[in-house]
Amino acid sequence: MTVIYPSPIFGPIHSRRLGISLGINLMPSDGKICTFNCIYCECGFNEDFRPKRRRPTRQEVAEALEKKLKEMHAEGVHPDVLTFAGNGEPTGHPDFGEIMDDTIRLRDKYCPNAKVSVLSNSTFTDRPKVHEALMKVDNNILKLDTVDPEYINNVDRPTYPSYDVKKIIEGIHSFNGHAIIQTMFMHGTFTKKEKDGTETVIDVSNTDEKFVKPWLDAVKYIAPEEVMVYTIDRETPDHDLKKATKEELDAIRDRVIAMGIECTASY
Repeated sequence: MTVIYPSPIFGPIHSRRLGISLGINLMPSDGKICTFNCIYCECGFNEDFRPKRRRPTRQEVAEALEKKLKEMHAEGVHPDVLTFAGNGEPTGHPDFGEIMDDTIRLRDKYCPNAKVSVLSNSTFTDRPKVHEALMKVDNNILKLDTVDPEYINNVDRPTYPSYDVKKIIEGIHSFNGHAIIQTMFMHGTFTKKEKDGTETVIDVSNTDEKFVKPWLDAVKYIAPEEVMVYTIDRETPDHDLKKATKEELDAIRDRVIAMGIECTASY
């Protein structure tokens, strides 16, 4: 089932990787705005969920977050993490930097032990204000599914033609270790519709050495504080996708750890 998240606050929900997570969604509540159009996105394909509403304003985000944190505090429930996620790329909000400052201030006031996390596809890390804001968060979680351009175009499907994975790698590297790389590993096929109306079935498996070794080289160069490898957990808009196995994820995890980098695998 496709998930379109409420805005600007949703949850708390239980995250496989982060614990009790209170979500912050900077996109409209009725659709997606994203620089990727991933075939595995739980929010569906961009073209199927075009929003009619606007993004929440900085003030609306701060007010809704404070209200929710007050409620949770009164109930004796405290989040492990405040997570920027939801219906698209959070760093694309024009006031992302200011919203981050508000969030940290409210976190310090109501739940000082909670971490602030951002789930990003890394496409705006070259923007100075975005970079500055991400340096302030506890968990700067940046997506890097592969370093293969053809795979990225078939699976992550960037919505702008200037996407360059080499620039993305340099962008993550520029955080000087203050980054957590998140990578989806999976199996299956995707039926790509060509401009002339024909269809091509594409193998989207990325657990073999062709993909893993170059990705490991990029991880080593970036030298992040942590890596999170995971596989499909929720329903995807394309129904021919399959999970990577526990054995495959564990083997990849162990190779990252062998490089001296902390790594977790989520099945």
